[in-house]
Amino acid sequence: MSEARARLTRDRVLTAAVARADSGGLESVSMRRLGEELGVEAMSLYTHVANKDDLLDGMVDAVFAEIDLPAVGAEWRTAMRERAVSARTVLNRHPWAIRLMQSRTAPGPATLRHHDTVIGTLRQAGFTVELTAHAFSAIDAYVYGFALQEASLPFDTVEEAAEVGAGMFERMPAGAFPHLVELTVEHILQPGYDYGDEFEFGLELILDGLDRAHRAR
Repeated sequence: MSEARARLTRDRVLTAAVARADSGGLESVSMRRLGEELGVEAMSLYTHVANKDDLLDGMVDAVFAEIDLPAVGAEWRTAMRERAVSARTVLNRHPWAIRLMQSRTAPGPATLRHHDTVIGTLRQAGFTVELTAHAFSAIDAYVYGFALQEASLPFDTVEEAAEVGAGMFERMPAGAFPHLVELTVEHILQPGYDYGDEFEFGLELILDGLDRAHRAR
């Protein structure tokens, strides 16, 4: 048995798969490529992952493991805010994972622990089961949606935004779409603009709404 194969573990396979997806996208992940990177034959990987679905399940679980979980007894609003911020940071590192996070039918231990902790934090704060479900859904839909939109933006800096905006304006008839032009010029193209700053504003709106619903019940 080769030294590389002897050292091979499920964690090493998953770490390599996540790194491959981070650099080349999910479509770049294959058993053959992972085997090459790990210095083993592709068939050796099947000792540690049953098939491609098992590999994807493990990759998603590895991403969930990176998200900071609420501490036991944490105040619910602070806990939900910190967990949402952490989830967005993790998804920015692994944008390929956004569309997989809720799609797997065989969630791993980190995924289950994540869900159970978030749900438990809300329940311990006095949220009903129904309101807990609403809160979990609303926060996750916002986090995943924001991360997806952030990853899809055609610019990363104000300078790049200005280039994109200039190209858009050139194609617009003079005087058309005044509100779009106003928002772009007076907000997006201002020094220091960062689309990511919008995240906290929207998150606070959701938490405010959940707080009102919680107090009302």
